[in-house]
Amino acid sequence: MNFFKIKTSWSNAEFIPLKLCIAAAYILIGSYFHNFFLEYHAAVIAVFLVMVIWSVYLWLTKMQNSKRE
Repeated sequence: MNFFKIKTSWSNAEFIPLKLCIAAAYILIGSYFHNFFLEYHAAVIAVFLVMVIWSVYLWLTKMQNSKRE
């Protein structure tokens, strides 16, 4: 399976959703240890889910475009 060997080029703007997804995951993990973030638990989960879906969509479209070229 050559799935992990496919190379794509990403711009910095395309990494923003992935970075927000990772940041939301860190805040979500941290919310279990600090009471400050517990107030924003639902909002962090919502941002995390949206960014995961967006990142996967961008990645899949990038993979599809690289196969066509």
